[in-house]
Amino acid sequence: VQLQAYGGGLVQAGGTLNLSCRGSGINLSQYNMGWYHQAPGKQREMVATINLGYMPKYSEFAQGRAAITRDNPENTVSLQIHDLKSEDTGVYYCNAQVMRTSHWGQGTQVTVSS
Repeated sequence: VQLQAYGGGLVQAGGTLNLSCRGSGINLSQYNMGWYHQAPGKQREMVATINLGYMPKYSEFAQGRAAITRDNPENTVSLQIHDLKSEDTGVYYCNAQVMRTSHWGQGTQVTVSS
């Protein structure tokens, strides 16, 4: 099972971040999916989730700036964040979860420059 994240790197404050996560060895259509953010020196926190019924949920910090989508035929889940802030810097992880089973991707580094 592998969750490969794409799209990290150096992005400008005020700009837009686009991340994608592709599953291999796993059928993401059977999982609730999520994106999590770990800022330097802090705990990992939820940014956005999307359930099996395509219902999204966002953290208070991401609400209004983020959009999570899933493409089951492509076995991917994507995250877009607008109006990037320095606090968005950190590692972003993709997660697939159903009942007690949870799979994590290796994470992708995002650095927001001012």
